[in-house]
Amino acid sequence: MRKIKNIIFVILILPLILTSCTLPGLGGNTKKEVVVATGQNTERAILGEIVKQKIEHDTELSVSLIPNLSSSILNHIAMLKGDVNVVGAMYTGTALTGELGLDPIKDPDKAQDVVMKEYYDRWNRYWYPSFGFDNTYAFMVTEEFSKENGVTKVSDLEKLKDNVTVGVDTAWISREGDGYEAFKQIYGFDFNTIYPMDIGLVYTALASNEMDVVLGYSTDGKISSYDLVVLEDDKRLFPPYDCSPVASMEIIEKYPEVETSIFQLVGQISSETMQELNRQADEDLEEPSKVAENFLEENNYFEDVKVDKEKVKEYKEFVKEGK
Repeated sequence: MRKIKNIIFVILILPLILTSCTLPGLGGNTKKEVVVATGQNTERAILGEIVKQKIEHDTELSVSLIPNLSSSILNHIAMLKGDVNVVGAMYTGTALTGELGLDPIKDPDKAQDVVMKEYYDRWNRYWYPSFGFDNTYAFMVTEEFSKENGVTKVSDLEKLKDNVTVGVDTAWISREGDGYEAFKQIYGFDFNTIYPMDIGLVYTALASNEMDVVLGYSTDGKISSYDLVVLEDDKRLFPPYDCSPVASMEIIEKYPEVETSIFQLVGQISSETMQELNRQADEDLEEPSKVAENFLEENNYFEDVKVDKEKVKEYKEFVKEGK
């Protein structure tokens, strides 16, 4: 039933948006240049800049940026309308239940395979392998609390469930599929003291010892700022949200060098690295464009990364033929 509802929503809402005027701020010439879309949040802004600057460095192509698209759906629609031909960052879990209208998939490899194949079959787009990290909900504690209580994974909290104070995103309490009810079913316990909070406040609440455990985002820059420990979701409550760049088949066929540039970024950004990049923007107040530039320069624009042509061939065969 949930799958049907998701599909109906996508069917109903897309025509309404697609028949509206061009989205604000769009207007890149995707017939003649590479146009990269980013999102409003820090992470998407940084990754969009990384992809843009990498392509500019590697090629002689004109690359423009469309910033501040506020959701995956808007990035998707911008590609449908032909306003952009590359998206700097998309997430498997979001795409599955969003524009694809499918049920969540807990296995990360399967989730990525489904999204890759569906994106090609439905819209002639290449959803590339992950940058190397996923960004999902994550329970976390201070480093001191982790060491004192021997807590490294979520199931370790069961022995402390009656004595810890837990702060969680307000929306998560009633969230379907991977919210508090699902947590109780999958992990088999609940917390005696749990407080709904604005997710932006959970990190400081934890660092100031107002909370023992909080639920945040796994690549938030405050994790490294406050030396927090992300607990392993050992029973896989949360669907994977592996992050990848996406490009239209049209732009890749026209400029295959764009694909080579993108593939050099595959697997090069760990969760810890993304936390640090987010921290530089959010805590040090560096512009995302500068964060991206520094990251690429520090890594010599990944010029030394050799793209395995055989793996690229295997990827293409999979998305096109399911092999």
